[in-house]
Amino acid sequence: MTTATKIVNYTQEQTALAKSAYVESPTKETVAKLAELFGKTAKSVIAKLSREGVYVKAVRVSKAGGVVVSKDALVTNIAHLMGVNEEKLDGLEAAPKASLILIANAMLWQQSVIDTAKRDVPGA
Repeated sequence: MTTATKIVNYTQEQTALAKSAYVESPTKETVAKLAELFGKTAKSVIAKLSREGVYVKAVRVSKAGGVVVSKDALVTNIAHLMGVNEEKLDGLEAAPKASLILIANAMLWQQSVIDTAKRDVPGA
């Protein structure tokens, strides 16, 4: 009977170095440097950092530099602002994203105007 030997992909020292380097500077560049240092792929390093619980997925940004928001999330926000179930707005996610953003922003502005008016009215 033969005994199975576990092949270690990363030594304890490599794991400790990867964790400390990434926690200090959680960037794509750090992952690339670690991959080169260890002779691994960036995906392998990311997988190891994920298993170790230190990897943070990069936040996607739009061309304008803002956070990417899905159409579904915009429709959900619009439904919330309207006080209706999002199922009532079924199909709205097919509208152009710019239109959904315009509607959501207009509703947020309107809500802020109402909130300001309520604060300005004595006894309200």
